[in-house]
Amino acid sequence: MFSFENDHLLIDDREDLIAVLRMRFGELSGVLIQEIYEIDDMNTLQRLILAAANAANWVIFLEELQSGKESFRLLGEEFNPLADILRGSDDSDAV
Repeated sequence: MFSFENDHLLIDDREDLIAVLRMRFGELSGVLIQEIYEIDDMNTLQRLILAAANAANWVIFLEELQSGKESFRLLGEEFNPLADILRGSDDSDAV
């Protein structure tokens, strides 16, 4: 793939990640948006999109974001988007 095609896909993935995070957790800080725009690996961005959609809460997503390229699996109840609701806790989604 040509570089300009990769650049376009990276931008789309970054915007998709930001959109999913806003839908799930509300407004995002400028620092977090900047951190997302510094990610230049498509596989990492796609993994983070899945994590954003499926993380049980904000803290779980942040842990996944900080894990970097070393993380490659999303397993367990941490990635059940209903886990906190099922446990009766709904206050961990704060940004």
